[in-house]
Amino acid sequence: MPRSRATARRAGYDAEAALVAYLRDNGAPHAERRVAGSAVDRGDAAGVPGIVFETKNPGLDGRVLLGPWLAETMRERDNDGAEVGLLIIKRRLRTSPADWFWVTDGTTMVRLLAAAGWLA
Repeated sequence: MPRSRATARRAGYDAEAALVAYLRDNGAPHAERRVAGSAVDRGDAAGVPGIVFETKNPGLDGRVLLGPWLAETMRERDNDGAEVGLLIIKRRLRTSPADWFWVTDGTTMVRLLAAAGWLA
């Protein structure tokens, strides 16, 4: 049975709030939810300069629309003028974002690995 619009909105809000709390607990004290409704979407969370976070909470059927969701994340990254776009997908029965899927594109991942000193 598909979710209603209200329950889908609530699931999205809950995932965004959990992500913001996780970011704050792990060194991003200024992380906050972005207000929805802007004509130009810039992601779901702010407060980490240069990074756009797009959060998805799949329904009970667990369908993950990776291609479209990642494309949306990169559009929002570009809208924000950020360097990094991260798609965070909540996993069923996992409450902590530490256990969720964190996804980006190859170009961004190589840039992050190089900045961390893992690549020459």
